[in-house]
Order: sequence, then structure tokens, then C-alpha cells
Amino acid sequence: MTTPPDKMPSQEKLLVDYIHRLEKHKDGRGVVQVHLSQLRPFNRREQHIRTASGHFEQMVKDMSGQLITLKNSDLFFIFKNSIKPQVETTVQKIRFLFGDDPLVEDEGTDGRVFASWYDAATQYDEIVQLAQGLAEAEEKRQTETRSRMDARQRLKEKQKKGEPLTPSVLAKVEDALSRADLSNLVRRQFICMVDEKMVPEQRFSELFISIQDLRETILPGVNLVSNRWLFQHLTETLDRRVLSMLMKTDAVSISGDISFNINVKTLLSNQFQVFDDNLSAARRGAIVIELQKEDIFSDLSSYLFAREFVQTKGYRLLLDGLTLETLPVIDRERLGTDMVKLVWHPNLVDGGEEVHNQLSGMLERDGPEKWILCRCDNREAIDFGRSVGINQFQGRFVENLIAEDNRRRELLRLKRRIERSSEPETD
Repeated sequence: MTTPPDKMPSQEKLLVDYIHRLEKHKDGRGVVQVHLSQLRPFNRREQHIRTASGHFEQMVKDMSGQLITLKNSDLFFIFKNSIKPQVETTVQKIRFLFGDDPLVEDEGTDGRVFASWYDAATQYDEIVQLAQGLAEAEEKRQTETRSRMDARQRLKEKQKKGEPLTPSVLAKVEDALSRADLSNLVRRQFICMVDEKMVPEQRFSELFISIQDLRETILPGVNLVSNRWLFQHLTETLDRRVLSMLMKTDAVSISGDISFNINVKTLLSNQFQVFDDNLSAARRGAIVIELQKEDIFSDLSSYLFAREFVQTKGYRLLLDGLTLETLPVIDRERLGTDMVKLVWHPNLVDGGEEVHNQLSGMLERDGPEKWILCRCDNREAIDFGRSVGINQFQGRFVENLIAEDNRRRELLRLKRRIERSSEPETD
């Protein structure tokens, strides 16, 4: 009978067990703790820890030592003293990998060390206490994590049944919004070109406020989307806050071309005029304004006026929310937007040759630079989009591709650093 993954002992408990079993064989053995947990977060990603631990692999295969990687990223290597010079060399190689980290640069100051060494024969009790302390700390962390997750789940369940959004509740929400710091609720998702090898190339990024996070932060007991028209009014308030944050470069980190969703009414407001007055002409050309189709058609004359205003200023307009059902009745070209977002759904594939030909014709007429397939959560979305001529995508699957591409680049960088460190020195 196999042990379920969530019931398996942690690496910390395995370390405690291994140290206890070491008691009868402690003579002639040493222990080194490599403090990778003290590296900066960008230096202790999964690929970094995997690369570092890989340096001990041959010694483990030779049965000269045992490696345990803790949850906090520290490496524990228990070894025979006969290979201590080899272990010291290995630790130095790992240390070199992180030469630009403050842990290495400041080693020796304020007691900072990259690695701690122990002799099992003379420091056994100290090693036991260290291992038990790490196991207790990890158990406490897991308990706190489970508690937070349980609380978050209860909160989500409460929100689903939450208090409906009424005018009086909306007034409370807007009052809270006027005082709240929303910069930590701003999320960023990239729109990328994706080639046949699934390699993403970032074009621009959408900035948006997570409604779910907003609900948890401002009024956790309220279902903010329960009333469509009151929610529309709430989004106008959010529009103003987003515009205000975008004018403060220190509030939200912005780089490259960006887009954000906004209401037509906000585009015609004084707040947008102030926002526009604070932008250079070059910066306007780097901004894409996304409009929901429902907002456009609720007041078409206001939209046409707003379109003329923002496009004359140099902004690009994007029609957001096109679906299979609205494809035949909404024409991007007649609405005069620069781009359009089509929402991915498997029914696009189920529509067969008719939908395929319809989309291919639109792409051929408009050009692929004007179309984006959004909410792409799997490979099927990318494959379908490319089959009809779309090459720009957005969604969780695309974010995963970006992360994977970054990991590949980081591993290549680490590999080159290791190769350079292995090159013999020349006089």
C-alpha cells in the first residue's frame, strides 16, 4: 500500500530520522548545511536549487554521502570525512554560482555564512538540535499555511452567497475605495505572439484590478457582481482609481506597451482629460484602451465621439469580449477599433469548417496584428488560433509559456557561468 503524497514525511522529518540513525556511525562523518534559504528570492528559484543540488549527485551515487533538500531550499549533505576535500570544492562551485548575491558578497559580516560545517563525532548533539528545530519550524509553517487556506476557502464560500450589491452597499464600497491603496491589487497579463515551437514573444501587457482580490480586501461579505448595473457604476469608480495610479509612476511599475479596460463614460470624463494632459505624445502611442462590447452598444453615439477623441490623440482602441455568438453581428472594421479580442472557447472548434472559414476570412481582411485570442488556458486554444491565422494570445497557458521560457533562459545563463568557472586559468 503506497502512502498518499500529502501524508508522506517531509524532508525535514527525513533529516531528523537520518541524523538519529547516524548516531551509531557518527565517527568519521561530517555534515554541511548550505544556506540557500538566505539567498535573494530571484536566486533560489526551483531551477537554481536543482542545479546546486546536482553538484552532489555523483558523491551520492558513489554512496559517499546523503543529500537532503529542505523545503526552505537549504541543502544538507552528510558525508564520509574521506571525501571532505571534494565536498569543500563542490560547495565552492555552488557558492560561485551565486557570486552576485548579498549572502556571498557580505559573507563574514554580521555572522553571515554561505555554508556551516559540522563534525558528527564531536558535534552530534548540536546537529540533532539543528535538525529538530528545522523540522518544528516547517511543521509550524505548514500548519499556518493550512489555516490560511481554510480561511480563504471559507471566505470564498461566504462570498458566493454574499450580501447582494445594493445602492447603500455600493456607497460603502466606493467610500472604502477612495481610501484604499489599490496598487497591490493591480495584476498584469501579457499578450504574446506564439510561434510554432510555443516560444512566446511579448507584445504588450494588460493591467487590471482583480475583482476577487478587491472583494476580499474591501468588503469580503459582498457579492460585487450580483447586480450588473450597480457593478457597471463600480467599474467607473475603479477606472478613475486606475487612471490616478497610472499617473503615479511609483504606484504601479509600468514598462513597455500597456492596455487597460475602461468605460466609454470614463473616456469622456474630466479624469481622463487630466490623465491625457499628463502624458507625452510618445506614451499615448504605447497605450491600448480596451472597451467591452456591451459598453459600446449601450451608448453608440458616445462611443463614436470617444473613439474619435482618443484615436486622434494617438491611443489605440481594442474591442474586448467577442465570442462565437457575436462574431456574425459585430464588425470590428465598422466600429473602427484598432484591434479585437476573441474569447477562446472550445465551441470555436466545434463550429467546424464554417467557423474556421469565417475567422480565416476576417483575419485575411484585417491582418493578424489586429486579432488576439484571450483566455487561453490550454494548448488547444493556441493550436486553433494559429490554424485560422491568429498569432497573438493571452491567458494562463501563455503565462506558463513565459515562465517556462524564462526558466530556459535562466538555466542557460547558469550553465554558461558554470562552464566559465570550469575553464582552466591562463597565465
